[in-house]
Amino acid sequence: MTRPQRWKKIPPNEYSAVEAFLRVREPFCVGASSRFLARNFTRNQIWSLKNARGGIAAFLLHSRLSLFPIFSGNSNIPLPRFLGRFLRKVPIHSVQGLREDTEILEQDIESRGWYVEDRIDYDLMTLDQAPFPECFHRGPPGLVLRPPEPGDRDELFKLQAAYEQEEVIPKGGVFNAAACGKTLERILSTQQVLVACLGNDIVGKINTNAISYTRCQIGGVYVHPAYRNRGIAIRMSAVFLQELIGANKGITLFVKKKNAPARSVYQLLGFVKRGDYRISYY
Repeated sequence: MTRPQRWKKIPPNEYSAVEAFLRVREPFCVGASSRFLARNFTRNQIWSLKNARGGIAAFLLHSRLSLFPIFSGNSNIPLPRFLGRFLRKVPIHSVQGLREDTEILEQDIESRGWYVEDRIDYDLMTLDQAPFPECFHRGPPGLVLRPPEPGDRDELFKLQAAYEQEEVIPKGGVFNAAACGKTLERILSTQQVLVACLGNDIVGKINTNAISYTRCQIGGVYVHPAYRNRGIAIRMSAVFLQELIGANKGITLFVKKKNAPARSVYQLLGFVKRGDYRISYY
């Protein structure tokens, strides 16, 4: 008689199996992979479901108030019975991942009395070769692209704050300047960043927000509204992405489905859609 599948906490001696599981799915779960790789969790906040052969069939990670389900779209898997107890002890801010996996977990969480306050759907896109050559010739004369400098912090905070208010904060959310400042400091200290300048003004920025085994996830792409529609985002992104790909990194990002201008920029750079991504806020 076959034993029923059960979710279990993952001990450190099984981390190599988790890594193998994540590497196969890496283009679709760079965020979860980077947090696992950085060990940004505790042992009691990662779980797996084994298949009949003893391999990992599904994976769930809790990190920084977010749940990352990787279920491979299998709605028939037994959902974790412990989740209700866990949620009563540990708050969550969001569930995020491929839409089909997020929907499965959403339904289970809702059945336990927690309800989504906002859902944002994205196109998950990837790039594995250099951006198209014409992208490097876009933008106004005098556009300077460079790494950030210590004196840029105040101007970068303005761009980061505008980006969060325009693209990140969910419905009903309130902008938190202190949290924004901490996010910016983390980005500047742990991620790769490029800024775009015209004259003495910093008019745009782009950064990685997750780095996993062989891929980087791009985020924080923002151009000041007064300087849009001039090709700055295209050239800034092309230069930034070329350096990452030159370092043998594939690129993943997710962009709001309703953000047609941004999706157009990424398509011009050579990105292709690989799936649907969702972040559900609680």
